[in-house]
Amino acid sequence: MKAKVYVTLKPSVLDPQGKAIHHSVELMGFEKITDVRQGKYFEIALDGGMSEAEAQTAAEKIAKDVLANPVIEDYRVEVSSS
Repeated sequence: MKAKVYVTLKPSVLDPQGKAIHHSVELMGFEKITDVRQGKYFEIALDGGMSEAEAQTAAEKIAKDVLANPVIEDYRVEVSSS
C-alpha cells in the first residue's frame, strides 16, 4: 500500500521560492502564468496487511506530526493499494 502526501504553504503564508520560480518562468517567456506556489511531495510505503482506513490514519498522523508544520502548511493524503 502507498500513501502520497502533498504539503503546501497555506495561502496566507508568503512563498519567496514560489515567487522566484514565477519570475524565472516569466523570463522564459511564459507571460500568462499568474502565480506559482511550491510545496513538498512524499511517498510512504505501508504494510499491505493494513486496511485502507488504518493506512489513511497512519499516513495522516505522519503528515501532521512529522512532514508538515500545521501552523504554516496544509497537507493532503492519498492512499492507494499500488
